[in-house]
Amino acid sequence: MCMMSTARREPQPSKLLLYYITDRNQFPGGAQEKEIRLLEKIAEAAGSGVDFIQLREKDLGGRALETLARKALAAIPPGSETKLLVNARLDVALAGGAHGVHLPAHDLSPSEVRMVWDRASRTTPVVAVSVHSLEEVALAEAHGADFAVYGPVFEKSGHANQQGLEQLRLACHRPDRPAAAMPLLALGGVTLENARWCLDAGASGFAGIRLFQQNPVEPLVEQLRAMLGK
Repeated sequence: MCMMSTARREPQPSKLLLYYITDRNQFPGGAQEKEIRLLEKIAEAAGSGVDFIQLREKDLGGRALETLARKALAAIPPGSETKLLVNARLDVALAGGAHGVHLPAHDLSPSEVRMVWDRASRTTPVVAVSVHSLEEVALAEAHGADFAVYGPVFEKSGHANQQGLEQLRLACHRPDRPAAAMPLLALGGVTLENARWCLDAGASGFAGIRLFQQNPVEPLVEQLRAMLGK
């Protein structure tokens, strides 16, 4: 059994964390046009101050995903602090030079990922996790995840999730949550209109596909970050 890691970065409660999750198939056009649009959106998001980008192109095989990861990294403007994470594929994240990996629920633990990464790379990875319950939040935190994406908050498979916001609130304010807690980002139907509710529930930021792909990113980032001090 692997030992749990304590290498997680300290959270930044004064900064709202923003996480763009990609889906090139939501763009119009053929395969080449979709890829071009995706890389343009990645460049736009990174240039606008989005903190993390998850390459979540689940239909691609390992080699194609690695190639796309390298193109995505090249699209991030010089000097940008945006970090690229690869969804689920630790091997692709390492081979493609990504900054880290996003783990689905019930996948490898963050501590296992760090052990593998430490043997293969001189860098320190960013490790994010998808969570859907209080138990999954506590487990991700115990194993040293940098942050977790909690959802669905407002939508589940295209339908309204009536309990989502209250579940987010319970996760953010659970009795055993440590003072320096792992940030929880709200996912699932988040918009400019309902984002304030997520912050009031205790979220440290927002994750989404449509939130970033269907909006001009720079004014979106400005409006979301402006909510933090209100």
